Amino acid sequence: MEGLILQNRLKSVRAEKKLSQGELAEMVGVSRQTISSIENNQFCPSAKLALLICVALEKNFEELFYFE
Repeated sequence: MEGLILQNRLKSVRAEKKLSQGELAEMVGVSRQTISSIENNQFCPSAKLALLICVALEKNFEELFYFE
């Protein structure tokens, strides 16, 4: 498992839902910059935040996040 990087499909799924970074950020209680950082793989969300994002976007964890 060493060297695995958590990737995400957040940007494309958020776009499908027609949500801005700011709107999603407000829904999950973080800043727009945090959402941007997650989308650009500059920040790895906590388990709690990842699950909040999944709930907000109505997706399973595996639909949004994956290891590469």
